Parts: sequence; structure tokens; C-alpha cells
Amino acid sequence: MTEETCTQRAECQGFVKNCKPVDTSTVTTTEQESGADESEAVEASKPSAWMQKDQSAWRPHFGGIPSPVATPPALIGRKNITDSQHVTPTNNDRSYFFFFYVSFPVIMLRRQARERRDYIYRKALQLRDAAIAEKRAKLKASLATGKPLDPSIANDKQLREDFKYDESLPSTNLQSKAKEKDAELLDVDDEYSLTSGLIDPRPLITTSRSPSARLSTFAKEMRLLLPTSIRLNRGNLVLPDLVASANAAALTDMVLLHEHRGTPTAITISHLPHGPTASFSLHNVVLRADIPNSVRGTVSESYPHLIFEGFTTKLGRRVVQILKHLFPPREGGGKLGNRVVTFRNKEDAIEVRHHVFVRTGPQDVELAEVGPRMTMRLFEIRSGTLEKNSGGDVEWALTQYTRTSRKKDYL
Repeated sequence: MTEETCTQRAECQGFVKNCKPVDTSTVTTTEQESGADESEAVEASKPSAWMQKDQSAWRPHFGGIPSPVATPPALIGRKNITDSQHVTPTNNDRSYFFFFYVSFPVIMLRRQARERRDYIYRKALQLRDAAIAEKRAKLKASLATGKPLDPSIANDKQLREDFKYDESLPSTNLQSKAKEKDAELLDVDDEYSLTSGLIDPRPLITTSRSPSARLSTFAKEMRLLLPTSIRLNRGNLVLPDLVASANAAALTDMVLLHEHRGTPTAITISHLPHGPTASFSLHNVVLRADIPNSVRGTVSESYPHLIFEGFTTKLGRRVVQILKHLFPPREGGGKLGNRVVTFRNKEDAIEVRHHVFVRTGPQDVELAEVGPRMTMRLFEIRSGTLEKNSGGDVEWALTQYTRTSRKKDYL
């Protein structure tokens, strides 16, 4: 083969530089056929253009929640194919699409619906047992004092038969204590009884969209007030996606802060995953920097002591249940912290204060306020979480006809 023939062949292959003569007798037909087979195998192993046309579509949205990118195994380590190369989707592509976009969201929705039905059923049984226990208590008190019974209780034959059976049992101190304990358990809300004292709560603190600098600062200080909480910048997330992401991260509560022209005006506390949701209005909010003679520097994040004062009614105990489960329980054997968070109810206005204390004697302590300082007023309690707040049952609401007397206190 001449030098001119070798140069022309090298230019066709794209290797102009360092070209050397090649003996064509060494290239056999078998090697050419094996090279063709390898190129066909590489082309067959490539994914279809339907899958790689838009890899952003493979961000699974489980229930409308943007989750981290989850690339299917068929797309790992492969190059993109241009839109001009049109290839029909394969059976493997269809199976991935069906799982990520059809099967998995349906499974999640079914599980959430099943948990919600179970919770509603347990709550109905609890309310039924509470009503029966109340009727039995009234019947027992009427028989002891000789006062006439209410017609709804006097005409209940099944209640009288059950009462005779209960009275025929041998009465011991152990059984009386068990009955008292059962009566107390009827007041405990099922939403908190499953995890109360077993795991530390993990509240999520966030704000309304486009928060001001003052509201963002208030959210940071609320994060320091709740030692096990997490603060999240809201961004453009809508409430259904926010609640679903919190449920997926196993968070226990959500604290949503609202404002009006830079002033914090409301706080919404929602327990996950089934509720309840309590809404409070905020008044006289004072940040840490605005409190005179407040403690500066790093804030202690030890588990605080909680003080609830003035909550005497059933509604007040319900509010205490909602507020105290935002804080982790203190361990008796551990070292006592020096933080105190106080909730004082006075005429349905809940004063919130945050202090640290130092012992100055055997029975003396000295307090220093840390902040923030605020006044909360309850105006609504609903069952359900934030994204279902409009459709949840209203447990209590402050309406224009509620406060008919100025001396009436509800907490």
C-alpha cells in the first residue's frame, strides 16, 4: 500500500496526526464482524429516548410533594438522547412510570385514609365511653343523695342493668383506684397518649410566605424557645405539600406564625398526623432585643421546666395538652436545667414568659428574663391538620355571641 492511500484512509477516520502505514493483510473479516456486534450491543443497552427525553419528569411527586431526585436504575450512568431520536417506550419504561406515578401515590393515600378511619373510630369509642361514665356518675350521685334523675338517665334500662352488675362486684381499694384511673384516662386525648413521654416531640416552625425581617427573627426566637424544634424557611411551599413533607419526616407538630405589616399577629399549632389544630391570636409581642435587662448571648437549649397556672376548665386542660406537648419531657435522673417557661392564664389571656434562674441560697433563686414575651388568646380549636383545617370539626370557637358576659372565663 502506498503512502498516499494510507493518508486518505487516516483522514477518513479522523486521525491525521502521527499516521503510519497499515498493512491491510492483518485485518481479517472476523475482527470486522466482532466490532460490528459490539456496536450493536452498545446501542441495544441504551435507554429509550422516551425515558431520557426529560429526566426531570422522574422527580416523583408523592401526593403532590416535591421530593429529592430519585433517578430510576435504568437511567443511571447513561447519556442523553436528543429529542430528534424518537423511540417508543419499552415495557421496562412503562413499569417504572406506573410505579412512580400510579401505584406509590395510591398506596400512600390508602394508608393515610386507613389511619384516619382508625383514629376516628377510636375517638368515637372514647367519646361513647366518656358519655356512659358520665351517666353512671350521675346515677350513683343521685342514689346517694336522693335527688331526682334526669329523664334521659332514668329511662335508660340498659344503664340501670349495667349499674346493678357493677355494684354487685366486690369493692376493693384496688378496683376503686382502677376506676379513678379509667375516669382520668377518659380526659386524655388519644392524639397525644400514644407518644406522650415515649419520644421527644419534633415541632416544625415556619412562617407565612414572604415574611418580614421581624417575623423571621420571631421565628428564630421561637426555635430557641422549643429545644427540639426545627425551623424551616417557607419559600413558595403550599400547606398540603408542607404538611405532607412534615409527615414524611416524622415530625410531631407544626407551628405556623402569621403577621400583619411586620407585626406577629397569630400562631397556629397543629399536631401531626391527625390533629388537633389550635389557633391563637398574638398580642404585645416583644423580641429578645427589645426586652430591657434581658439575658444576652447564647441561649441555653436545655429542656425547660413548664409552669401552667390558671387553667381550670375542661377547655383549659385541652389547651394545656396542646401546649405542653411542644416541649420534651424532663428526665428525673438527669441534671436539672435552669430554664423555665411559664404559661399564665388570666381572663382567657395566656401570658408567656421565658426565664433562666440561678440559685442564690438553699430556698432562694434569682430570675432573669430571656424572651421572647407574648400574650396568646385562643380563638379556635379544630380536629384535623392544617391542610384539612377548613373541613375539620370545630371543637371550640370564639364567636361574636360567645362572650355574652364579661365575667365569663373559658380557660
